[in-house]
Amino acid sequence: MKILITGSNGLLGQKLVYKLRSQTNVTLIATARGENRLVKTDGYVYESLDITDKQNVEQIFEKHLPDVIINTAAMTNVDACETDRENALLMNATSVEYQVKALENLKQKHTDYNPHFIHLSTDFIFDGTHGPLDEKEKPNPLSYYAETKLAAENSVQASSLDWAIARTVLVFGIVDNMSRSNIVLWVKSNLEQGKTINVVDDQFRTPTLAEDLADGCILMAQKRAKGIYNISGKDFYSILELAHTVADYYGLNKNLIKPSKSADIKQPAKRPPITGFIIDKAVRELGYNPHSFVEGIKILEEQIKDMGK
Repeated sequence: MKILITGSNGLLGQKLVYKLRSQTNVTLIATARGENRLVKTDGYVYESLDITDKQNVEQIFEKHLPDVIINTAAMTNVDACETDRENALLMNATSVEYQVKALENLKQKHTDYNPHFIHLSTDFIFDGTHGPLDEKEKPNPLSYYAETKLAAENSVQASSLDWAIARTVLVFGIVDNMSRSNIVLWVKSNLEQGKTINVVDDQFRTPTLAEDLADGCILMAQKRAKGIYNISGKDFYSILELAHTVADYYGLNKNLIKPSKSADIKQPAKRPPITGFIIDKAVRELGYNPHSFVEGIKILEEQIKDMGK
C-alpha cells in the first residue's frame, strides 16, 4: 500500500511516519512545506509539498499516485486563524479542495486508480452546548478556525472519492524539533518552575494521545474505512481536572493551579465549552483502543527521557 501523508513535520504527521516507516507492506511518502524536520530519514521518501499551491499538489499526487492520502496538514492555532482569516481559509479549506480535485482528475485519467482520502478534523466544529458527542452530532462552528475545518469536511463529503474523516480532540504528544507545546507539557513546565497558572473549569474534552490518533488513522487506511469516525481519548475531563491529573502524576503543587472561567481568559477565538467524543463506532468498526489519559502521560514521559539520552 502506498501511503502519502501531508503535514509530516507536525505532531500527528511525525507519529504516522514513525509508525509506518518500518512496515514492509507500506511504501511511505512524507510531505510537508519546506525541509524534513524528522530526525530519522530512512524508510520513506520525503517530498516538499505546499498544499496551498494547486500545481504543486497536482504534481506530487501525479508523481506518486498514492493508494491512501492522510491529510494532517492544517493551520491549527485557533486564535491565529481568527486574526489571519485569509491564510486559515487557504490552509484549512482551499488546500483540501485542491487535493480532492487533483485526486478526482487522476481517477479520470487513470481508470484503475481509486485513492482513499483520509482527512483530519476537529471537535471545534461543534458549539459545545453538550458532550461527549457521537458522529451524528450536527456541527455549529463558533470560530473561524472551526468554519474552515467544517468547509473542508463538506468538500471531502461532496467528492466522488472514497473518503473518511477522522475527528479528534485536544491532541497531546512530543515530537522531533517541536515548535508548539501542549496541555501536559505546559502544566508540568509551569508547576515545576513554581508558577501559578489559570486553568478553565468550564471546558470539557476527551484528550487524545498523538500515538492513539495515528493508530486510528492507520486502522482507517488498512480497513479502507469510509465515513466519519471519532478518534479521541476515552477519558472525559474538564481542563482543570486535566491539569490536576498532570500535577498528581508528577507530584507537583496543585495549589498553583487557579480555576478560572473561559470568559475571563481573553482569546480572539471562541472555544466550545463542552465537546469530547463517544468513540464506540471506532472501537467497534476499526478495533480502535486508545490509552487512558494517565497512560498517555506515562508514554509521553518515557519519550522525553529517551530524547534526553
